Amino acid sequence: MERKVKSLQIALSAMIILAFLAMPFTTYAQAGKANFSGNWAFNAEKSQMGQGQGQPPQGQGQPGGGGRGFGGGPLTVKQEANLLTQVRTRTGQDGTATTTETKVTLDGKETVNTTQRGESKLTGTWAADGKSLTIVTKASFNGNEMVTTAVWSLTDANTLAIKTTRKNQNGEDVTSTMVYNKK
Repeated sequence: MERKVKSLQIALSAMIILAFLAMPFTTYAQAGKANFSGNWAFNAEKSQMGQGQGQPPQGQGQPGGGGRGFGGGPLTVKQEANLLTQVRTRTGQDGTATTTETKVTLDGKETVNTTQRGESKLTGTWAADGKSLTIVTKASFNGNEMVTTAVWSLTDANTLAIKTTRKNQNGEDVTSTMVYNKK
């Protein structure tokens, strides 16, 4: 009986030691991924907004146009465990501010978001090195599916770059890079 208790104690001690040894590896794996959390201000000067056919130049209500349109305005990001939440405030051409919240899980599974414009399906996947995150968004507008791929990366601790690729009306890829500075 005493021998069984001693064997059980040794086995339990070994399991506890193994658990403590494994913890740094788990923490390191999560710590090795970029953290996009923070309040971000759009930097129009450093951003490169793609110009598709039929689009007005920058500054006329399109992305990068002084906080109007798709790209400009503040961005707040909250990244917790396996969830990224982004809150964007945009000012339309009519001067009306609109705030949207989008959530995406970071495990490659589809996340559905519903807004006034309809439903969008997002999939977030990390690069192998954990330094960039790719978010693919599928949404339907007027019966047409629009697919946008956005690659998020930190160029330094205070600079977020989001490179976005989508197809224009002619089926050509339009690429833009929006740069944000941490507030």
